[in-house]
Amino acid sequence: MLKEALSEIQRGSAEIIDEQRIEKLLKAYFEKGETYTVKAGFDPTAPDLHLGHTVLLQKLALFQKYGARVQFLIGDFTAQIGDPSGKSATRKTLSALDILENAKSYKEQVFKILDESKTDVVFNSEWINALGAAGMLTLTTTFNVARMLERDDFDKRYKNGTSISISEFIYPLLQGYDSVHLMSDIEIGGTDQKFNLLMGRHLQRAYEVGKEQAVLMMPILEGLDGVHKMSKSLGNYIGVTEEPYEMFGKILSVCDELMWRYYELLSAKTLTDIEALKSGVKDGTLHPKKVKEELALEITARFHSSSAAQAAKDEFDRVHSNNQIPTEIEEFSSHEAISITKALVDCHLTPSTSQARRDIKQGAVRINQEKIDNEALQLESGEYILQVGKRKFAKLKVN
Repeated sequence: MLKEALSEIQRGSAEIIDEQRIEKLLKAYFEKGETYTVKAGFDPTAPDLHLGHTVLLQKLALFQKYGARVQFLIGDFTAQIGDPSGKSATRKTLSALDILENAKSYKEQVFKILDESKTDVVFNSEWINALGAAGMLTLTTTFNVARMLERDDFDKRYKNGTSISISEFIYPLLQGYDSVHLMSDIEIGGTDQKFNLLMGRHLQRAYEVGKEQAVLMMPILEGLDGVHKMSKSLGNYIGVTEEPYEMFGKILSVCDELMWRYYELLSAKTLTDIEALKSGVKDGTLHPKKVKEELALEITARFHSSSAAQAAKDEFDRVHSNNQIPTEIEEFSSHEAISITKALVDCHLTPSTSQARRDIKQGAVRINQEKIDNEALQLESGEYILQVGKRKFAKLKVN
């Protein structure tokens, strides 16, 4: 059992620091029933989580399976500073109201994956506000500027003459202090968080809490393009609050190579099960599309329900296999004739008229299921089914 647990915990990880400590904690759980704590911090900088965030949540859920109590830390204080990790400029600060609303949204979403009975949701403003000026000054004496500038993103900005605020130096100290206050046994985060995660070990040692947390880093999940980090700003994301049909369709759109990456980092299937699927695809007994559908069903069911996932698949098959129109389409109206490029923007099918023109040139736009190539087309009175690509539909009534 211990060997299996270690294998599953190692699965997909980019780097583990002090793996022996993790093994010791697992052994104590299996032999004595002793629990331990695993911390992961999330700055509530946006209201919605996407599948990139859930890579960490899946790992936290796995630790819960093997005896851990999760410390789901919402960085309501640190979010006001902004994590400098991987940033080439100082981030804009968020208002307290935005942070509060985003934090509320996070709590509603994470328990689709985590076991609420084994999770402590904590806010770091509770202990950082209590530090006061004296405590903050003491914290800054635990690390020096030279060491801070060894950090890759700080080093680049310093050499380029780009501004670095003092608050950005303090951010990793505050994240590390979270581990001091919570006395975390393990902390997990993305590979871009390595400096901050190691700061937790350093400060636990400096404050003599009697332990040094192990660190597990997960890789950054690629978005639908298979190249860049999943990001809402890049438009290559799958949001956990998206409708079942949209979520199912997006997962089904990933390339075959990326599919295995998603299986490894997002699926609850065991490594043995995934290897069996790979073998089936390799020897031709399984079609890649069927395997991808299985992944899409699993993930869609996780955030909605099994019935909703199956309904999404049925609708997807009906629309795409039989070249039909979805049964439910958002409706829009215009009180005057409208150009096709403006119509695509107004119906939320494309973000800009320039993108609309590109979509038309690429043959991705249809009206009433007929492909169009006229960028200057004007839509007069009537009803139109607008389509961009395979998944985006809208009904437009022009009066």
